Amino acid sequence: MLEFAEAQPNDRETLFVEVILPLSIAKNYTYRVPFEMNDAVMVGKRVVVQFGKSKLYTAIVAAISTLAPEKYQAKYVIELLDDRPVVTHEQLHFWYWLAEYYMCNVGEVMNAALPSALKLASETRIMLNRNFAVDRTTLHDKEYLIVEALDIQPELTVSDIVKLLGQKTVMPILKILFEKNIIHISEEVSERYKPRTRSFITLNPIYQSQENLKELFSVLEKRAPKQADAVLAYIKLSRHQKSISKNELIEESGAGAASIKSLEEKEVFIIEEKNVSRLYFEDEEAYASFELSEQQTYVLAQLEEQFEQKDVALLHGVTSSGKTQVYIRLIEKMISTGRQVLYLLPEIALTTHIIERLRLYFGANIGIYHSRFNDNERVEVWQKVLNNEYKVILGARSSVFLPFNDLGLIIVDEEHETSYKQFDPAPRYNARDAAIFLANMHHGKVLLGSATPSFESYYNARIKKYAFAELTERYGGVKLPDIEVVSIVEETKRKTIQSHFTSVLINDISQALLNKEQVILFQNRRGYAPVLMCKICAYTPKCINCDVSLTYHKSSGKLHCHYCGYKEDAPQICPACGSTHLEYKGFGTEKVEDELSMLLPDARIARMDLDTTRSRNSLQTILNNLEEKKIDILVGTQMVAKGLDFADVTVIGIINADSLLKFPDYRANERSFQMLAQVSGRAGRRGKQGKVVIQTYDPAHRVIKQVIENNYAELYFTEMEERKSFKYPPFYRIINLDIKHKDPEMVHNQSLYIAAELRKHFGDRVIGPEFPLVSRIRNYYIKTIMLKFEKDGVSINKAKNIIREVITQFQTTKLSKGSVVQPDADPY
Repeated sequence: MLEFAEAQPNDRETLFVEVILPLSIAKNYTYRVPFEMNDAVMVGKRVVVQFGKSKLYTAIVAAISTLAPEKYQAKYVIELLDDRPVVTHEQLHFWYWLAEYYMCNVGEVMNAALPSALKLASETRIMLNRNFAVDRTTLHDKEYLIVEALDIQPELTVSDIVKLLGQKTVMPILKILFEKNIIHISEEVSERYKPRTRSFITLNPIYQSQENLKELFSVLEKRAPKQADAVLAYIKLSRHQKSISKNELIEESGAGAASIKSLEEKEVFIIEEKNVSRLYFEDEEAYASFELSEQQTYVLAQLEEQFEQKDVALLHGVTSSGKTQVYIRLIEKMISTGRQVLYLLPEIALTTHIIERLRLYFGANIGIYHSRFNDNERVEVWQKVLNNEYKVILGARSSVFLPFNDLGLIIVDEEHETSYKQFDPAPRYNARDAAIFLANMHHGKVLLGSATPSFESYYNARIKKYAFAELTERYGGVKLPDIEVVSIVEETKRKTIQSHFTSVLINDISQALLNKEQVILFQNRRGYAPVLMCKICAYTPKCINCDVSLTYHKSSGKLHCHYCGYKEDAPQICPACGSTHLEYKGFGTEKVEDELSMLLPDARIARMDLDTTRSRNSLQTILNNLEEKKIDILVGTQMVAKGLDFADVTVIGIINADSLLKFPDYRANERSFQMLAQVSGRAGRRGKQGKVVIQTYDPAHRVIKQVIENNYAELYFTEMEERKSFKYPPFYRIINLDIKHKDPEMVHNQSLYIAAELRKHFGDRVIGPEFPLVSRIRNYYIKTIMLKFEKDGVSINKAKNIIREVITQFQTTKLSKGSVVQPDADPY
């Protein structure tokens, strides 16, 4: 691992800097420092350099020395961009560890770590910020030229601006324009997180007097009976709750919004806009002053004691057991010592209620970091973390890259989630595992939390590598949902099934709607139908770029590929045999929504999947509508399993559990249990016990029984036996190599060559090459080689070095032409 040496500058001494470029190159490049920069250059600062024939890049200084490179003549650093380092020594150490562990180049880590605005390059796109009014009289000549050019052409690259100004040193000018909020850098701009507001109503204090209230009623009953109903409803509601929202009052009284507005104009009602959580607002005030339950208090004390001995702890708590409240107490204690806290979430877009809860406690001390933020916001958070202005950071996996100074605690919520793993591009890191190394660097602690922990974490807790604590009761004494399993086969025989809905599910949905309660239906496949097939010749349309059938989407009337985005019109006639007998097989969320609307025409139904949440604010709109009871039934993919917390959701329907259970993967049972338990956990989270209906062709399946009994331990022990026998994690480490090429014969020969070379070193630890489930994506054919290494007796670092050497040696051969080799450590 590189040592971050820093030479003592001397005005006339020739200095050289080793820099990290945002490129996938095996070695860092060295540049010569102009004498005038000698005093200013420092490790962690950004410099502008030329790499290749003419391309300019922003690079990070990783080391300073007086030694010139031996094999090439060093070019000069063109510009120094920073007054102080933007990357810390600890971050550089972290980057090099990630590159080594996940078998990629440090430039790829830099590319993932830095916001785009901090790594401008020749091909970076610059756009004008149309939401910002620029006073052009305050601009310097060159700034004015750039703004004028962006008026004519909405998008320019850095190379275009170099040509426009006739000089290479344009980065400082762009930096100033970016800081003035005049330009945007390449990334899609998304709206800043805004607190959710809601109208709350209070009665004017003068009507607290019975005499004044009677007089008001006598006037309203004669002239405006609807307004009288609204006042009466307010008095009724105020006996049971502290705050009354405008929507609640309208629903309770039957009066319209116009009546409420009239009462406001008459100063009978005072209406106030308050910030509330997008997902959970009913008990916000109570939450601000919550008290831990007896079990939570015990678990908190247990964790604090265990952190004296262990650096990592696993908190296993059933859904709705109040894990967040335990987290808050631990955060309070940590920031009282002056240290920073990172709170990791798998899907920040679906857990905005966590943001609100934490802001109740930590106010301006909390920062939010996520890839959906625009670049201005991400740089702002980066700088504030660097300056130690934020004590708590809430973020998705990319927030492990922030420049923390003194990280005392990392909380990884829902630690089992696959969203913590980055699959493409490199680094293919798991934020949960990276967080453990990051905390260790800062001498901090890690708390992993989940209702359904990953087997790796649970195994580490059982062998005493991690500390362990357990919450077995739901907060407030709420019961776990009642789970009923319904056989699709039996209902089909009895002819009681309607479309994809059993009679049990339809009855429960209908009853919930009668009770003015809400329903969530889960189907883990989007689109209308996954397969279109000819009845006569069995022809199925396939993607032209990928080895998959196309999915029909009714909303667009087209067939879509979910891997590369290819679309084509759905045929009316079979292109193979000319038959008109085409039928759709299977069903996705779109079809569930469509057919449910025919069965329950009066129900207000919405869908939440990747297709309905692509546009700006669409996800927030769906969640707001669900919260405000504008939606009766929400149909969704696995998005509905993550973080939704609604008081009135009492029925959960799992349309087809078999699609999870029958997936060909050694983790299928573990993932199925996690998904079914998490989806079930959305029901009955406030007071009333919820109901879950699981529809399946195999009601006797072991995993379904374990979900009903909430028997995680039995699932774990059964699966562990199989994993040990078949050499899978946590007993073995897995490294996958994906070899890709546009020619299927070439990828076959290349993968055989690499596998043969690996077998010389590792023998039968090498499995394959084999085609994966989807063997061609974006016109690249794929072959996968799997390597399994036992945890004891094998140095994984030595094994990785050998794999790197084999890949490098392969890339020197003629056979490697046109190939891509992607290593993936801990691929699942």
